[in-house]
Amino acid sequence: MSLFALSMTLIFVAFAIFISIWQKLGLEKDLFIGTVRSAIQLLLVGYVLQYVFQSDNPLIILFILLLMIAVATWNVFRRNKTLKGAAIRIGAALCMTEIITVGLLLVLRIIPFSSTYIIPISGMTIGNSMVVASLYLNQMNREITANHGEVETLLALGAGAKQAIHPLMKRATKSSMIPTIDGMKTVGLVQLPGMMTGMIIAGASPLEAVRYQILIVFAFASSAALTSIMLSMLTYRLWFTKQDSLIKV
Repeated sequence: MSLFALSMTLIFVAFAIFISIWQKLGLEKDLFIGTVRSAIQLLLVGYVLQYVFQSDNPLIILFILLLMIAVATWNVFRRNKTLKGAAIRIGAALCMTEIITVGLLLVLRIIPFSSTYIIPISGMTIGNSMVVASLYLNQMNREITANHGEVETLLALGAGAKQAIHPLMKRATKSSMIPTIDGMKTVGLVQLPGMMTGMIIAGASPLEAVRYQILIVFAFASSAALTSIMLSMLTYRLWFTKQDSLIKV
């Protein structure tokens, strides 16, 4: 794609800004900032990955993965700043999900130990886990607010903190996984995923592209389940005091 063709894609952003102004949505500033940031970030990442893919240095790969997890952790935490101690738990859940998912891919020799495979697949799985983590914590806050009296009653009747909050955790876990499950059900029919589309545009065989996309879809399902379950186990105490009283959110 030429630079001229790339610059013409700004028409889509201009159209979105026009609609925002027309409908008085107040999204013009966010759209502008998002456009500039995404362009700069992607260009920088492109130059960095070009170097990383050539070197295949394990330490550099590890650094990039940790950076991805740190950014994802911060993005989830900044939406849930009222939960003290949530950041380290979010980071731990994302780390464990990454280790298990990519570890299995490497141990089973589904992908080779190469930055060309590890970094893009990790980026997609960490991004998916980030969305799941954010959905889980947001849903838990809503569940706590809506069912505060029910949990307090269970605590008064002698239930432990985890026992009292368990039904809420189950509902939040299910809710956080809905986008991933819906995506699995409609992939190929409603949407052609980015990885598959990119490979086809780059000249790969559609069947080869489909094989890798199936890998990503299955990895997404696994990472979503791992993230939501581990996050529920690591964070449920954040909604309680040391005396097992429910904290209002």
